[in-house]
Amino acid sequence: MMMIEVIVFGYFLTCVCADGVADVVLSCTLVEEGGGLGGMGTGNLFTRTPATLVLRNVAVASDESLETLTAFVPPSVPDPDAILLEATVSSPEIPNADVLLHADCNEQEVMCEISRYSPRGSQESSDPAYFMVSLNVEGVEFGTVLILQTLVLNKDQSTLIQNKLGLPLSQSGTLLTEVIFLVFSHIKSVSAPLRGDVLLNCGFKQQKIPLAQEVGIEWRLQHRGKGNKVLEMKTRLDDAEGSTVVHAERRGSSMDAAQLVGEGNASVTLTKLKVLDEGTYICTVSIGLFHAQQVIQLHVIQPPDVSLSEEKLVLETKSPQTLSCHCTKYYPLDAQMEWLFLSPVDTEPTMFPDQGSLSSHRQHGDGTYSLSSHLTVPSSVSPGTKITCKVSHPALSEPLSLSLMVESPEPDSYWWVLGFLIITVIFFYQVMR
Repeated sequence: MMMIEVIVFGYFLTCVCADGVADVVLSCTLVEEGGGLGGMGTGNLFTRTPATLVLRNVAVASDESLETLTAFVPPSVPDPDAILLEATVSSPEIPNADVLLHADCNEQEVMCEISRYSPRGSQESSDPAYFMVSLNVEGVEFGTVLILQTLVLNKDQSTLIQNKLGLPLSQSGTLLTEVIFLVFSHIKSVSAPLRGDVLLNCGFKQQKIPLAQEVGIEWRLQHRGKGNKVLEMKTRLDDAEGSTVVHAERRGSSMDAAQLVGEGNASVTLTKLKVLDEGTYICTVSIGLFHAQQVIQLHVIQPPDVSLSEEKLVLETKSPQTLSCHCTKYYPLDAQMEWLFLSPVDTEPTMFPDQGSLSSHRQHGDGTYSLSSHLTVPSSVSPGTKITCKVSHPALSEPLSLSLMVESPEPDSYWWVLGFLIITVIFFYQVMR
């Protein structure tokens, strides 16, 4: 047996590993409504109470190597004030649950919130009771919402009742539950190019019992205070012919009904992305009395096209010259431009003391932006100096730079031109005689 106990940002996360499975213990928060004055005063709308969640039988990879430390042990004397939920997760399994085992090594906080859950059409005092658990790991593409159902216990006079929840506890002082439904996503945030395609990941698992035969999927987009339905699909899990109904509000959005039924894959594909497609996407999965959601941020990006107004710059000693750098058709807005120069005697470029002037941002019909920077090149710049326009933008993996060289004017170029003109005039004069 392999046992682990670690501390993550002041919270205990304990793992007991054996036979390819692990028991993971997480420090959570029980969130309840009704703790304040409903927005009419200074009170909070929710109360938050410390709680503990024990996930039993979490699958562990066969090559998992974990240091042996101290195992989590329930209190020797059950405490009816403590909120300690124990959940069996072997079926259905939590996808990518192994990230919970490594959060401590990466100094990542495991965020766990628990709340009471009422299935549609059920009474609040119904038996069994239900809980919703939201799990996220800081800095990791992992998000899962679990629906827990309490197990039936044989009560007697010695059975303890949890004081806050009013539910019977096991002999070890835990509230016994099992996972019956979960919705997950392998991504929290994704960036995709303008006019490109993107897959927004969402999936679900349920207990192998006949909870329901129909599943409903709804994808919605929330952006700048507005909500729009993207796609809705309803189908039967027994794959009955002709049972699938799809309403695609956003042109170019699609789901695979076969993968939904066979694998619980509720992912949506969006094609030909526009700037207006950017925002918060909510995947809601409904099966029978139960539903849960996952939230994904979509960022639309488009790298800029960068060009210089000149291919080369011939030095003029009498007056300064203006050089322009154009940064066009980019998204999002935050582009940065700077001018650098490298003289013939230097080894590293230096920023121009005067960075010139910037035009105002110009927005195009497709939502992209353009910006120009104008640099006045002083006549004191030495020939052979390299001038560079450097552009930084979130859609670029590294800054994009364009350069040109300052050249000396060709000697006697004026007299060559004048001589050519005189010869041409004499030639035409002779011909016309």
